[in-house]
Amino acid sequence: MESKRVVITGLGTINPLGDSVEETWKNLCEKKSGIKKIEGFDPEIPSRIAGQVVGFNSGDYFHRKEARKMDLYCQYALASAIKAMADADLKKIDPHKLGVITGTGIGGMQTYETQLQKFISKGPRRISPFFIPMMISNIAAGRIGIQFNAKGINFNVTSACSSSANAIGEAFRAIKFGAADAVIACGAEASVTPFTLSGFSVMRALSTRNDSPETASRPFDKNRDGFVLSEGAATLILEGLEHAKNRGAHIYAEIAGYGATCDAFHITMPSPNGEGGAQAMKNALISAKIQPEEVQYINAHGTSTPLNDKSETSAIKIAFGDHAYKLKVNSSKSMLGHMLGAAGAIESLIVIKSINEQKIHPSVNITTPDPDCDLDYNPDATIDLEIEHAITNSFGFGGHNASLVFKKYE
Repeated sequence: MESKRVVITGLGTINPLGDSVEETWKNLCEKKSGIKKIEGFDPEIPSRIAGQVVGFNSGDYFHRKEARKMDLYCQYALASAIKAMADADLKKIDPHKLGVITGTGIGGMQTYETQLQKFISKGPRRISPFFIPMMISNIAAGRIGIQFNAKGINFNVTSACSSSANAIGEAFRAIKFGAADAVIACGAEASVTPFTLSGFSVMRALSTRNDSPETASRPFDKNRDGFVLSEGAATLILEGLEHAKNRGAHIYAEIAGYGATCDAFHITMPSPNGEGGAQAMKNALISAKIQPEEVQYINAHGTSTPLNDKSETSAIKIAFGDHAYKLKVNSSKSMLGHMLGAAGAIESLIVIKSINEQKIHPSVNITTPDPDCDLDYNPDATIDLEIEHAITNSFGFGGHNASLVFKKYE
């Protein structure tokens, strides 16, 4: 079967740094942090900071009556998909060739918490009849399909913090091998809740730098103490090249490769030598039919946890050999925080923007470099960079690893 080239023709996002692609990019380049003290509830745990979406109004995107039947994660997903589809201006397409693949690590956690409290305090008859369809992790894919009459391939990927990177990778394959002409690929998460924070807190996974939220997420810094939980959504419209050209679509970039592996090592810890992450990157390079020396930039998973940052650094060295020291690497989580299952989608969007602008944003908060993390993480400022190929990494609990190769469209 002849495989197709796949391009990106639409982008949309809602996140703690902004409700548009341009606002998000501008804030990243100006080293502005979306991490603040938690608003709306008292987390009652050592970590009291997060990346929260501010000013989101569901009524700007859909009727409030419908919004009441959606968990916040689903509202973010659908709103970002509406933005991306408007950006792509994709109005005429065979509905059976338009797919939707979403990625979320947890799904409707806010609904779960609310309804569980109601069940305990008031009994089973008082929980909402919409409890299940609001909570299940595939419902955003279903909602987006209804919104755009997308009758093609439609499912959700849950692979922890790799979820939306896997979703984009599977969307790439669906188009590449003819199952769809276009796919709405979305990552969404809204897990800044007391219950979720408590779960990560007892694992000691979260930063407790509460007095200085904007410096709490410090990937690759020696004094990093954990990640900062964040929320939001990002959507990419993937389209077959010929389909996009025939309708005169604007093309942001090409997605050229995808690799996915498992550490098969531990339920939460990454493999210390980075073997699994390295193989995901190698597989992505093979898929893109390029050599390691053809990559200029990696947007790292870069969570700011002691184990992950060392493991990812090792993985990059294994995958790229001596070229690892010539690569520019950064972590968007240093300012965005960690959007869990949505991280792969927002970081893919940032990579595409980096290719378009031929610039990369800095990794902020590296004030004391970790000697075990010795690559060029671009700690100081936004810099110009000639980017032909770039990789984004997403690694998740369970040992899931996903890497995507994006390419300048020519």
